[in-house]
Amino acid sequence: MLGWALTFLIVALIAAAFGFGGLAGTAIEIAKVIFFIAIVLFVLSAVFGFMRGRTGPPIA
Repeated sequence: MLGWALTFLIVALIAAAFGFGGLAGTAIEIAKVIFFIAIVLFVLSAVFGFMRGRTGPPIA
C-alpha cells in the first residue's frame, strides 16, 4: 500500500510541475488516504501480533 501512496505522490508532483493543479490536488489526496490506511493497518497488525505472543519454540 505504501507503494501505491508513493506512486500517487510522484504523479501529484509531476502534475504540479506541469501546471495541472486539479489533478495534482486529487492525486495528493488519494496518496494521503492510502498512506493513512496503510499506517492504520500496520498498527492493527502490530497490536494483534503482540497480543498473540510468540508461537515458536522457546529460545534456550
